[in-house]
Amino acid sequence: MAGARFANSSKELYNNQMEIVADASAFLAVVLNESDREWIVNKTIKAKLVAPEILPYEIGNAMMAMVKRGRLVGQEAIEAYGISQRIAVKLLPVRIQDAMQIAIRFNMYAYDAYYLQCCVERAAPLITLDARMRATAKILNINVVE
Repeated sequence: MAGARFANSSKELYNNQMEIVADASAFLAVVLNESDREWIVNKTIKAKLVAPEILPYEIGNAMMAMVKRGRLVGQEAIEAYGISQRIAVKLLPVRIQDAMQIAIRFNMYAYDAYYLQCCVERAAPLITLDARMRATAKILNINVVE
């Protein structure tokens, strides 16, 4: 075809993928094989996942909360965390003060606001299982993967 451009490398293909900001709830559903796992995988399979730099810490914290509640034993949590670290995701800094403004405006945890701020900064949609975060994203005119 005249004028058609083809990617010359897999790096170019990767760079042209749509970015999706994925929060910890999405990662946990996949890693722990929860009911929404297939939906999340299908919605993100062709996307480039990005998240705020706090993602691994939040996943670790969630794993320990599950241990405290008796949902997982310690070794299961460690193994699940290891699996989460094998999922390709680009970790990004966010403007913390701007995220704090979101947190104040919507009376939410800063950790949740970091994901929303990441969406704002990247002009990227959000995938989350958190209903309150989805609703807040919509108010902020952030596209939500549904």
